Amino acid sequence: MRGKMTAAMSVSTEVYVSTDVEADGPIPGPHSMLSFGSLALRVDGTSLGEFTANLLPLPGAAPHPRTMAWWEGHPEAFAATQVDRQDPAVLMPSYAQWLRSLPGRVVFVGQPAGYDFMWVYWYLMRFCGDSPFGHSALDVKTYAMAVLKRDYRDCVKNALPKEWWADNRHSHVALEDAREQGEMFCKILSANGVTLA
Repeated sequence: MRGKMTAAMSVSTEVYVSTDVEADGPIPGPHSMLSFGSLALRVDGTSLGEFTANLLPLPGAAPHPRTMAWWEGHPEAFAATQVDRQDPAVLMPSYAQWLRSLPGRVVFVGQPAGYDFMWVYWYLMRFCGDSPFGHSALDVKTYAMAVLKRDYRDCVKNALPKEWWADNRHSHVALEDAREQGEMFCKILSANGVTLA
């Protein structure tokens, strides 16, 4: 079965794909991505569709003990990653096809992008041979730093303006977290005066 996906139409030339990854270790290869969720957005926050899936472990990979100890504190979120797990060799080409079907140039959006993009890019390269994102990855915290003119480490969520916060809480369920950070990102875009062309 393929990942759950929906789609809508848009005339925007750039599509922001807010993505969250849950994994069983710090890096791909030795460890595996458990799940990911992506929400495709226009600048104004209009949803263009979403894609989410849970993945089977990589052959020869093993969970990292420290990461699994962290998951013990989030049993419901971990249980959510274990439902309907799919072979990444089948799933990732479906994800790449979904990305290419979006009506514009795709830009990965993560928080932190350095972590989430690493996983998605690695899996796309391993199972598809290329990435629809290229190297286009945008970090929400870095963008907030530029807008607020603050140091990077002073731009943690609790330090950001309350009007930027999403209504839902961080659940460690990939698609829910992708929605949360996507909503925040679009609010920061708006605060910076970025609008649809």
